[in-house]
Amino acid sequence: MSDQSPLYRLDLNLLVSLDALLTERSVTRAAERLHLSQPALSASLARLRTHFNDPILARRGNTYELTPFAIRLTDHTTTALEAARRVFESQATWAPTESTREFAIYGSDYGFVTIGKIVSELAAERAPGVRFRFMLHNPSIVEDAATRLRSVDGMVIPHGHVTDLPFQDLWHDEWIAIVSDTNDAVGDELTMEAMSQLPWVMTYQSRSAYTSAARQVQQLGVEPRIEVVVESFLAVAHFVAGSRRIGLVQASLAPAVLAVGGVRIVHFPFEPTPLTNALWWHPVHTQDPEHAWMRGLFEEAGRVVEDSVHATTRDDAA
Repeated sequence: MSDQSPLYRLDLNLLVSLDALLTERSVTRAAERLHLSQPALSASLARLRTHFNDPILARRGNTYELTPFAIRLTDHTTTALEAARRVFESQATWAPTESTREFAIYGSDYGFVTIGKIVSELAAERAPGVRFRFMLHNPSIVEDAATRLRSVDGMVIPHGHVTDLPFQDLWHDEWIAIVSDTNDAVGDELTMEAMSQLPWVMTYQSRSAYTSAARQVQQLGVEPRIEVVVESFLAVAHFVAGSRRIGLVQASLAPAVLAVGGVRIVHFPFEPTPLTNALWWHPVHTQDPEHAWMRGLFEEAGRVVEDSVHATTRDDAA
């Protein structure tokens, strides 16, 4: 490495100090978090201020606030620290039964209660020290997937939202519509008229976050009258029960949705485009044997979910 490189001149431990300062927004609290003396962390802050030519923390009355530049650094610092941690936690030889690694996965509640649940069960049987952290994604995370996936292990999301990254198909699913069991405006099948006139509960309804079924409804010339937008598929039934609303959920959630009570499944007046759910990751993880082991769990769990979806749709058809 060239001696002109900024990294060559800096102690990378400063990254840990920077993360604590950005999180705590206080030298005292950051020092306590890192089990350092306040003068030691103040010295680190001074070096960071010199390096960035920015105060990082600026006094406002009796408190300190992050500068605009420091706010911009927050996400980058967390990502960089997580990436560094993963580098130094890597092992030349790795045995799942002896590992205490934590795998971090982004997804929706739909992904967590379907494939996430099964993956965690498989891991508990085969590698009891391994832990999974399932984190809810949001539109900004999905839009910045290429960057976000550098510091986590993957994202479970259907095709159509993430591109140009490695992926592994997991299971196929179908969309189902639900209405309240007291909604006498809908029979066993939705009509185009009902879809136009009745209110809807939608999930992730924005320019970049939407469901394929909702988009298909619009493409058929129906502009849904949206009363509720909720970033949770499991919550949809709660907003449908006892109302005149229509909701959309995935077939694999049918048992959980019906267990809420007060809702029933109805047929679409069209054939909804099926979902292909996949695990996406950043290329930096592809050759990691630990990550490959994790992907194997997801592949196996995907087959279990696929079978359950087929069983649900067969029962519904009967």
